[in-house]
Amino acid sequence: MVLGGIRTSIKSNLPSFLGALASLTTGFILLWLLVVICRPYQGYPDSHRIISIPSGQTTSQIAHNLEAAGVIQSSSLFQWYVRLGYTSSSLKAGEYRFHNSANLPGVVNKIQQGLVHHYKVTIREGMTVREIAEQLEQEGFGTAELYEKAIQQTASIADLDSVAEYLEGYLFPETYLVTRSMTESEIVSAMVRTFRRLWTAERSRRAREIDLSMREVITLASLIEKETGLARERPLVSAVFQNRLRRNVRLACDPTVIYAVKRVKEYDGVINQSDLNLDSPYNTYLYPGLPPGPISNPGMESIDAALYPADVNYLYFVSTNDGSHFFSSNYRNHRQAVRQYQRSRGR
Repeated sequence: MVLGGIRTSIKSNLPSFLGALASLTTGFILLWLLVVICRPYQGYPDSHRIISIPSGQTTSQIAHNLEAAGVIQSSSLFQWYVRLGYTSSSLKAGEYRFHNSANLPGVVNKIQQGLVHHYKVTIREGMTVREIAEQLEQEGFGTAELYEKAIQQTASIADLDSVAEYLEGYLFPETYLVTRSMTESEIVSAMVRTFRRLWTAERSRRAREIDLSMREVITLASLIEKETGLARERPLVSAVFQNRLRRNVRLACDPTVIYAVKRVKEYDGVINQSDLNLDSPYNTYLYPGLPPGPISNPGMESIDAALYPADVNYLYFVSTNDGSHFFSSNYRNHRQAVRQYQRSRGR
């Protein structure tokens, strides 16, 4: 009777026992998955790993690439986690930087949010649009050919400069954060937006006070930028040019000649007499006044120097061979300075 009762008890409690066992097993599995999912993982030896996810890749392809790169431990678990959260359609293309170890939710969240890796690109003061295009191509952000096309799209500056044929002068020199997925037009637009932000109402008002258009200010600033790298000299160089403009004296600015030469041929690094005779509106040895447009992309110090020249009567300056210049108010003193510094250069 006792044995039969035990059998009867086991049979009656078997479903409950099995249910409890199943629940316990499920609990252990879920706990294990939770530990695996939340455990940081790094399967690569370096401090970071950069992964590119092209547009159109499937969740499976993304998962296998991440596993192969050592960013995640299991491509199957990645796919399960993504599909469980109904997020597969929100994984965004781009280039991602994974730093040290990361857990699965962190990896998925970064790709979901499109937190792509940004690179710092520094555009130096005084670079021309062609030099900027070549630098960006060399650094892997598009092609010079497409930058040349983007630079010809002047609608973004038309309200400030209605005669601009290209964006020389308006690609503001700065350090930019860019991504590999950005187009040439998007990068160029970022530079123009920076210029527009810095060309404030106060600067516009000051340009009107000195009777210069914005284009003339930027053109003058581009000459100043190319003539000196010393901040203290920029207002002095600006004064020389503006004094000569008021007296209708040709600017005789070497960088304008170099710019004119580069528009038609290779520049060999030396200004020859034939270069000084080059018939170009940018040649300020031949043509009076400012050149027809900027010859580089000036920084804010040069722009402000164009707006606020020093209160001096200088008309000339010459290099002293140490990066600075000697300024003169008359031609006799200028010729003496030229002879003095040319002699010291020849020693």
